[in-house]
Amino acid sequence: MLCGWRSSRRRPEEPLVSAQVAASVALSSPPAPPDGSTKRPGLRALKKMAERAMVERDRELRSIWGQIKEVFVEAVVSELDLEGLGCLTEDEDVRAMMRGSRFCKIRSRTWQKERLYRLQEDGMSVWFQRRIPHPPSQHIFSVQHIEAVREGHQSEGLRRFGGAFAPACCFTITFKGRRKNLDLAAPTAEEAQRWVRGLAKLRARIDAMSQRERLDHWIHSYLHRADSDQDSKMSFKEIKSLLRMVNVDMNDMYAYRLFKECDHSNNERLEEAEVEEFLRRLLKRPELEEIFHRYSGEDRVLSASELLEFLEDQAEDGATLAHARQLIQTYELNETAKQHELMTLDGFMMYLLSPEGAALDPAHTCVFQDMGQPLAHYFISSSHNTYLTDSQIGGPSSTEAYVRAFAQGCRCVELDCWEGPGGEPVIYHGHTFTSKILFRDVVQAVRDHAFTLSPYPVILSLENHCGLEQQAAMAHHLRTILGDMLVTQALDSQTPEELPSPEQLKGRVLVKGKKDQEEEEGEEEEEEEAEAAERRRAKQVSPELSALAVYCCATRLRGLRPTRAQPCQVSSLSERKAKKLIREAGNSFVKHNARQLTRIYPLGLRMNSANYSPQEMWNSGCQLVALNFQTPGYEMDLNAGRFLVNGQCGYILKPACLRQPDTTFDPECPGPPRTALTIQVLTAQQLPKLNAEKQSSIVDPLVRVEIHGVPADCARKETDYVLNNGFNPRWGQTLRFQLRAPELVLVRFVVEDYDTTSPNDFVGQFTLPLNSLRQGYRHIHLLSKDGASLSPATLFVHIRIECS
Repeated sequence: MLCGWRSSRRRPEEPLVSAQVAASVALSSPPAPPDGSTKRPGLRALKKMAERAMVERDRELRSIWGQIKEVFVEAVVSELDLEGLGCLTEDEDVRAMMRGSRFCKIRSRTWQKERLYRLQEDGMSVWFQRRIPHPPSQHIFSVQHIEAVREGHQSEGLRRFGGAFAPACCFTITFKGRRKNLDLAAPTAEEAQRWVRGLAKLRARIDAMSQRERLDHWIHSYLHRADSDQDSKMSFKEIKSLLRMVNVDMNDMYAYRLFKECDHSNNERLEEAEVEEFLRRLLKRPELEEIFHRYSGEDRVLSASELLEFLEDQAEDGATLAHARQLIQTYELNETAKQHELMTLDGFMMYLLSPEGAALDPAHTCVFQDMGQPLAHYFISSSHNTYLTDSQIGGPSSTEAYVRAFAQGCRCVELDCWEGPGGEPVIYHGHTFTSKILFRDVVQAVRDHAFTLSPYPVILSLENHCGLEQQAAMAHHLRTILGDMLVTQALDSQTPEELPSPEQLKGRVLVKGKKDQEEEEGEEEEEEEAEAAERRRAKQVSPELSALAVYCCATRLRGLRPTRAQPCQVSSLSERKAKKLIREAGNSFVKHNARQLTRIYPLGLRMNSANYSPQEMWNSGCQLVALNFQTPGYEMDLNAGRFLVNGQCGYILKPACLRQPDTTFDPECPGPPRTALTIQVLTAQQLPKLNAEKQSSIVDPLVRVEIHGVPADCARKETDYVLNNGFNPRWGQTLRFQLRAPELVLVRFVVEDYDTTSPNDFVGQFTLPLNSLRQGYRHIHLLSKDGASLSPATLFVHIRIECS
């Protein structure tokens, strides 16, 4: 049952199009009896004939939910069906995946077990066998959470432990968030290829799905689970089970009344059309209908000029009659309405749920900023202890951590280099129990993965603890493995007066390291004496490695006087020292960061690899604000939100007040309020269950809006909670904020499950810059703690931004 359910049909009594359009569509007459008799049908037969006629009318007037316009489908594999995943059951590769395959799962040299993997009927999840049975949700992974599928020995695990298997039989599934890679070996190369091809088709199809199609499949998967006897009919008990699954705790009397209103056959079971009617009533969006009818008038359709009026009230950029017509052609599902340049309620909902109707400005999802300014004029996505996948005390080190960082848009990664056996330097967190990886393996990972997402330069921040001999080995690996990617000399022969731009350094790798006898700020202020002594012994830098620090020469910050600034010098400061500078020399620190790079890193006391808030550092113009990418939390949400725009390329142009050499800006004294932000939180849709195994567990959601910016702007306000409804809770509450430095503000929308006796549980969030937040009625598409999509979960809000 890979096809989505069909619940988008409007009630028969609701007018769909104007009289002019409706007149062009004729209802089909019921067929005559096959024997040619004129026997008058009974009352029940007449009722069923009328129902069939109404269904036929709806089919002619309305395309099914999930039909997608051609503009969205160009990137989809040609054999995929445009109306859902249904036709993929005819695809040979997908059929093989649904039958299941036995693969060898490889974790180590000794842990290599045969496991069964099978694509589920929804076409969006894969079930897998485990030695010890777990709750059902822990035997499944979602196809939409897959980051990439790599063929052959293209992961650290398969390179180290997969030697017994032919590369053609092996593949690796990598996931978004913190989930570990899945390294698999198939019995034959053809079976491996079936899964590689099949997953590629499914991922392409899912990426092309509209929000409404995702909702289709989301509901259909729950229908399938709730139908306990799999007879395609739903008893009231099964309907109650369905409601609990989708996060609704509905009063039994109200639920039964709704059930009986849809039970036209009066047999205490809802059949296909009756189930669809029940779902249609459940999925009604009264708030959207009210907005639609406000602009459409009595004929219940939007003309192009009425849609234009809505767009103008939304403060939509480029709102013209031509644009309104283009939106109708793109999002309207009804072909007859489309021909008459009219938009029905369904088309209106499709538009508001699309990226064009979302809160994030779609023009900001590609590179739109000036990339020709000096590096010091950008915030640069930066990682601390990049090699770690867990805590900095005993967690494992892995080259895969670098691959994941690059997949998240990171442009500055850290390499803690120590003496290794056999003359080969290693990377790990020194004097701890973290595992070790070879320096050369990390450099190979940089070569292979640094520019898959972004073409702009990568900075390798070297924390060098090696002797001269292994430093020379490091320089050799950097030169031979990276080749022309590596910047080994200035772009012009003269000493630069300012740093080159990201545009000039596209596809290049910069080394941040010490020059001969230069003393850098220590990475850990709380380091033990042994570590300090080790650092003193390692002050010497080999000439081979020193020569590679061209534009990023690591230097101790000795003062903030402009005359001493050198554009190619980079200072590394702990979060504590940076906060002290911000408090005591706010404007001077901002001016310093307008000319040269500054890197900030977490305190060494954060043993569990916790993060600090990066916003305070960005307020002062610090470019390389390094965080532990392996640790989710609001700090990483802010980092993801900051770098969400500009094509997620890892570079964000700083506001003008942080780039001007003579700026007077001080984040501690930003001046009076300049902008008023008003957010009306209206509704939420299809919030995820926090305890998937416990049907009675229903969330009590509340929404919090957080403002992150200069200290005077930081604020958080929240709605009341809605009891026992994560499916379609309504608030209608307004939150207001006054902002002094709006160009630095990040807005974070958070949904939590209210709890009276313990801290609220996180449900989902979305963070974005205020400058990329659009006004009007908008949907917020929620993300998980790991940054993965929670589709179809959304918030529906109204946003107003007023500048004084």
